[in-house]
Amino acid sequence: MSDDVRRPVVVLGVVPGDPPFRPVQAGGETLGVAHDMMDVIRLARQVGWKHVDLDDPAQVRWVGGGKYKWRL
Repeated sequence: MSDDVRRPVVVLGVVPGDPPFRPVQAGGETLGVAHDMMDVIRLARQVGWKHVDLDDPAQVRWVGGGKYKWRL
């Protein structure tokens, strides 16, 4: 399957924790949690994205803050 038909990864808002994290979903299913952008890339690769562009909303959608928001 080519990258242009993959489902986007959705990075939700920051959840309090030690350290804080952001839940990551694709297709309505939770893939895991991210503590930084590298975690988002790792999780996106698990659902088939080979070349992850964190600024492309067709690949990654940021909810509750952009890619630099990792703390409350």
